Amino acid sequence: MHDKTIRRRRAVLALLVVVSLILLTDYFGSPSSSPLHSVQRGIAEVLSPIQDGASKVLSPVRDVGSWFSSTLKAKSLNKTLKTENQKYVKQLAADAYDEREYQQETKLVGLDQLDSLKQYGLKWANVIDRNSVVWYDTITINRGSDGGVSDHDPVIGDGGLVGDVTEVYPSASTVTLLTAPQFAVGAMVENTLEDSGVLRPAVGNPDTLVLSDLSTSAEVTTGQEVVTSGFQDSSDPSIRSYFPPAIPIGAVSTQNPGASIATSRSVQVTPGVDVNHLSIVQVLTKPNATS
Repeated sequence: MHDKTIRRRRAVLALLVVVSLILLTDYFGSPSSSPLHSVQRGIAEVLSPIQDGASKVLSPVRDVGSWFSSTLKAKSLNKTLKTENQKYVKQLAADAYDEREYQQETKLVGLDQLDSLKQYGLKWANVIDRNSVVWYDTITINRGSDGGVSDHDPVIGDGGLVGDVTEVYPSASTVTLLTAPQFAVGAMVENTLEDSGVLRPAVGNPDTLVLSDLSTSAEVTTGQEVVTSGFQDSSDPSIRSYFPPAIPIGAVSTQNPGASIATSRSVQVTPGVDVNHLSIVQVLTKPNATS
């Protein structure tokens, strides 16, 4: 019984194939006026309005689908671009920080190779905090008494003198900057030993320092380097400045003839250190060392 069913199905399939071949042969071999072509045209005429209507009905659906597809692709691309942009922005910021730190390190290495400074027990430290007031008065560094730092140790950075240590903890220290109102240090115009005085920040303008108490006969010109004078009492060597001599501070920017009096004069000094952007400093942990 099963075999008969299979044979019937095969016979029907063979018959359909033969009929299809006959119809195809007749269709392609017959002229356009043949019955088969007429039937095709009739079916096309009947179905064409239906296809056109379906196309018009479905067109908004296709448009909406296309809009959703485009929107999703655009959102996905926008998200990808934002992620890429954030990555590049972070990388640029990191590169800029590394470059600035490298430049500061390079200049500090050059500075601490000076014969006048390398004898003072220089210790590297990172700036980990800074005063948030309008004028930067202090910074905090990550080296303290455990690292050999003591009160009044001078601190240098990229460009010269930064300030001095005023508070010490086991693993951190507070440094008062040379732009702080309370800061003062003995200084002189380099290569003119008689032109020494006291250097303080200008009132209301911490970006400018004032070197006062200079001799009225001192010949000071714009651009001359200003360094610490390192005062020491010749009769009592224990009486001395906390700052050793020859630490670079900055350069003479302008003269202040209006600030001169009968016995002294003053000049403005631009600091060599940008205290607002310090990231690395060095502490002179042995400021009283001698050559």
